[in-house]
Amino acid sequence: MPKVKLPRKSTIVDMTAMCDVAFLLLSFFILATKQKPQEVLSVTPPNSISAKAAPDKSILITMTKDGRAFLTLGDDTKKSAILENINLTKGLNLTPAELAKWNKDEFIGLPLNQIKGSLTLKTPIPPSKLPGIPIQDSATNEMVDWLASVTNVYAGGDQAKLQEMLLVKGDNQALYPVFKNIKLAFKKNQLFKFRIVTNGEAVPVGSELYLNPPVKK
Repeated sequence: MPKVKLPRKSTIVDMTAMCDVAFLLLSFFILATKQKPQEVLSVTPPNSISAKAAPDKSILITMTKDGRAFLTLGDDTKKSAILENINLTKGLNLTPAELAKWNKDEFIGLPLNQIKGSLTLKTPIPPSKLPGIPIQDSATNEMVDWLASVTNVYAGGDQAKLQEMLLVKGDNQALYPVFKNIKLAFKKNQLFKFRIVTNGEAVPVGSELYLNPPVKK
């Protein structure tokens, strides 16, 4: 019986279309990925076993071990409105051009009376040289003013969503009076819930939480 000869086909595969798709996907992920916000200063927060992720758009207060406080306005849709509000309520007399320049800053770490002067500088002050937002006592606690502008801008919205965005990140060597004055700023603005940023760690083996983990709904 004669053998059936199968027609030979070329083994060359045109990869042009595949390369186009790969580069399109790569471009998409590069453009769509949200970059991690710049850190004010390196702080080492305390550890905890909580694994809940912080929201992308957050209002973060950072406390350093030397007692300074910084504010990051992570919600870009509200940031300019918050800056305009505090400019108006505290009489900073900033021009539209100065407000636009201020809006480009990653974080706030100066007393209000130094803001206008800092915006005239050609190069920004490095974080290590910033004095931080004054919070030393109730009379000069400017975090109260900042949170007042935050609540003014978010007024009329869902208060629970705003509280989910409020984060406090403190170095584990920061003294309690610093944290106490930040809590006072929240309280004076009728903000009674916020979250603490910590370093995650595993649940200790043999602990109550290890033996009786919470049931996920």
